[in-house]
Amino acid sequence: MKYYILAGEASGDLHGSNLIKALRDKDPHATIRCWGGDLMQQAGGDLVSHYKDRAFMGFAEVVSNLPKIAKLIKFCKKDILDFAPDALIFIDNSGFNLRIAKWAKPEGLKTYYYISPQVWASRPGRVKTIQATIDHMYVVLPFVKDFYDSHKVPVHFVGHPLLDAIANKAPVDPKTFKEQYGLDDRPIIAILPGSRKQEITKMLAVMLSITNDFSDYQFVVAGAPSQDKSFYDSIIPEGSATLVANKTYDLLSVATAALVTSGTATLETALFKVPQVVCYKGGQISYQIAKRVINLKYISLVNLILDKPVVTELIQNDFNATNLKKELGKILDQYHRATLFLEYYDLEKILGGKGASEKTAALIYESLQ
Repeated sequence: MKYYILAGEASGDLHGSNLIKALRDKDPHATIRCWGGDLMQQAGGDLVSHYKDRAFMGFAEVVSNLPKIAKLIKFCKKDILDFAPDALIFIDNSGFNLRIAKWAKPEGLKTYYYISPQVWASRPGRVKTIQATIDHMYVVLPFVKDFYDSHKVPVHFVGHPLLDAIANKAPVDPKTFKEQYGLDDRPIIAILPGSRKQEITKMLAVMLSITNDFSDYQFVVAGAPSQDKSFYDSIIPEGSATLVANKTYDLLSVATAALVTSGTATLETALFKVPQVVCYKGGQISYQIAKRVINLKYISLVNLILDKPVVTELIQNDFNATNLKKELGKILDQYHRATLFLEYYDLEKILGGKGASEKTAALIYESLQ
């Protein structure tokens, strides 16, 4: 069978790579062409376009890059037709993928969506687009299945692929980790400032502004694979923190607490059982538009899944050094940490068992028979 997979961002690359491995196990003769990243390529996908070339963040930036996006869409359509896949598989990244889906269905392509667009968060009218363009939907969050069920959209809940990614990770020895990166014996506070330049620029300086207030700890910044060391060096004051590139899971394995930019990383941090403060600050125009479009009580996946404020969220103007210092102090308190650990265990149970990639690959392959 021939599979064409479209993914964006580092998280899509991770989940896409595991799906490719699972598809190859199920279909040894599979030919796979993809838009994604290094991990999907390493898993055996023929990489057409890297996600870092399509990392447009916020409404304003998307508008300013519309000509480039239009060219990418035109090229993508031609490449799909030339490849003539048996299955066209979308992974998250709704802004780009739903545009392709609207075109693909009339072309007679079989369409699959793994990790649903966040139609449950904003613009629920897009459900009609999904009904009209997607043959098979696979979701990784239980409340998203409930959402689609309520809209009479056929859907499978397959569990969350992060459970597999974390369970399959080799254990990390804290002492060895510290020696490898020249760290001392103090406990580690991880800083996860995001993966795109725009969000890192907005988040990291504020996150680092409180390091002197926690001298009993050492701060380590998780560097994204898509960014150069020189970019981080321009933001990180000398002596305030250590940069560890492309080793986020290793870092979370040994961290005592974390400051995390809202996104998939909040869920990853929780599954590693690391107490966290969730942070977010966008451009003022993009934020004001988002406030009017997004209809959610929370921004972090942890709170959304548990449907209560388990982790503190510092959003926009609330994201400042004073609040950050206060909230980090709270999650370093032993009583608070113990309560948070119990919530994290409940979170893991709700997400279901392991095997999301294998379940999804099996369902896709079986549908093609």
